[in-house]
Amino acid sequence: MTQIKATNITWHEGHVTRQEREHLLRQKGCTIWFTGLSGSGKSTLAYTLEHALVQRGHLAYVLDGDNIRHGLNKNLGFSAEDREENIRRISEVAKLFADAGIITMTSFISPYRKDRDNARRLHEQAGLPFIEVYLATPIEVCEQRDPKGLYKKARAGEIKQFTGIDDPYEPPLHPELVFNAAEVSPQQAAADLLNYLIRRDIILPEE
Repeated sequence: MTQIKATNITWHEGHVTRQEREHLLRQKGCTIWFTGLSGSGKSTLAYTLEHALVQRGHLAYVLDGDNIRHGLNKNLGFSAEDREENIRRISEVAKLFADAGIITMTSFISPYRKDRDNARRLHEQAGLPFIEVYLATPIEVCEQRDPKGLYKKARAGEIKQFTGIDDPYEPPLHPELVFNAAEVSPQQAAADLLNYLIRRDIILPEE
């Protein structure tokens, strides 16, 4: 567990409650955590869902792994320690977004189960919904898709510590939802997620 190094700091409570923000937005803040191998369809599904939510009048935002590494986490590599810190930071950011009332989607390989469990615990302690979505697309399919050419480089030894090749991926034990991008389209998966959000009372059905 990361320790707080700063001293002489005090938590300040605001005057606007989470419930007031959610009433303003007509939705509940939450984090939808997409996890799976590179090329499994995480970002495609996250952005498809974001578009569908905004079309329905909801505030949603995707925190994408590659995008975050261009800014907030640009000082981190792909060692086990850096991967852990990568997920720790994004867990905290996602919690802040969810607390603001935003339907937040994170698209990260997040290969280690304990790091994802810590993200869940962080949200649960704050009373925020955490929805783990596992893209269980087989590695053979991910390699065939290989949209960034990363598997080819990893197989050639040009990339080290590549998840699924020479670094492990630990599948979720109890995800809320599971999709295989080889069997379901992003549009159908997004529709299933919308229905799930309605069942969880995060958004209301369309009138």
